[in-house]
Amino acid sequence: MLNNQKELEGVLFIDKPTGMTSHDVVDKVRRKLKMKRIGHAGTLDPAATGLLVILVGKATKLSQSLMSLDKVYSGTIKLGETTNTQDAEGEVTVTKPVPELSEAEILKHMESFIGDQYQTPPMFSAIKINGQPLYKMARKGKEVEREPRFIRVSKFELLKFESPTITFSLDCTKGTYVRTIANDLGERIGCGAHLSSLRRDASDRFSVKQAVRLDDFLEMELSNISKVLVPGREAVPTSL
Repeated sequence: MLNNQKELEGVLFIDKPTGMTSHDVVDKVRRKLKMKRIGHAGTLDPAATGLLVILVGKATKLSQSLMSLDKVYSGTIKLGETTNTQDAEGEVTVTKPVPELSEAEILKHMESFIGDQYQTPPMFSAIKINGQPLYKMARKGKEVEREPRFIRVSKFELLKFESPTITFSLDCTKGTYVRTIANDLGERIGCGAHLSSLRRDASDRFSVKQAVRLDDFLEMELSNISKVLVPGREAVPTSL
């Protein structure tokens, strides 16, 4: 058992692997530290990888402050296929030929997403309406009206284009559904699209380069855990 376990607190940066929910990661950290007071500051979809901010002990009080930070993502979008989940995990619902596109044409469409806007959350999401998660309704083939949410996209950069794949970088506010942006980009281009991969590169000033791979963390000696924890006071933005 970890010495001074009750006093352990701080922010842990984990590089989440694909195929796991954010809750799965939290559960593994709980088991490793033998602590119940563990949380996270911003969910990543199971298929996504990258920076997951884990809160340990008293640092769980910082959840709202750290969850509100802007995020940086990179990933790929596949044109020509629309899925019911807006990502590669779902079923392909529509297939259309991808038109001949220049990088300049794609950039023009991408630039139309820059700025303040309202985004309608996808049906396959954990948002609850009348106490029921949307994804449970979606699995039953139901679709209900969702209230659009305010988001801001400060950067949507084209890194590479090899039809039908767009590689991108995106800076946005919390609560932004990147797969919805991918889906909507496909609609604007006219051939449909879905998010084929996603990685969270940063949350505010914290980079995934500072993160520990989950497998490496789980193999660490318990006596060394405190070395990878950032004190809560250092993790909170100075503007708050």
